[in-house]
Amino acid sequence: MTKRDELRVDKALQGLDFPADRDQIIDFATDRGADAETLAALRSLPATQFANKDDVVQAVPQEPEGDAPGGTARG
Repeated sequence: MTKRDELRVDKALQGLDFPADRDQIIDFATDRGADAETLAALRSLPATQFANKDDVVQAVPQEPEGDAPGGTARG
């Protein structure tokens, strides 16, 4: 998840009552009209309860931004 994705998830979950599980989070974001990328990120969440929005953002797998090397060292 890139920084932009984090912002999308944050926006998609505004107003959601926590704690919430993955299915509740996906349903809420779908009802709010979240885009396909945001929903894909949310579908990658583990099937567990989340205490707050920050926990959700932290649980979504991270992806490198732009042309970032993705964890490989540059020489």
